[in-house]
Amino acid sequence: MRADGIFIAVEVSDEAASDAALAAKLAEACPVDIFAQAGSGTLELVERNLDECVLCGLCLTAAPDATVKIIKLYDGEATLAPA
Repeated sequence: MRADGIFIAVEVSDEAASDAALAAKLAEACPVDIFAQAGSGTLELVERNLDECVLCGLCLTAAPDATVKIIKLYDGEATLAPA
């Protein structure tokens, strides 16, 4: 799954998006509420909050390797590296 804002895009692997435990962890970790957990437990991306991303990397730390990507659309689609 992927959602694009004006400056930031977020991409999450389909496997990770369907993991209820990971969805809860991402929703809790993000300080600007980009991630939410749907009623079914799956992950939702809150598109109106995408450009509020502060590039803190907490979602990258919370998720297994390469399951979440933060893409800087303003920087040639460079990705944020894990801290």
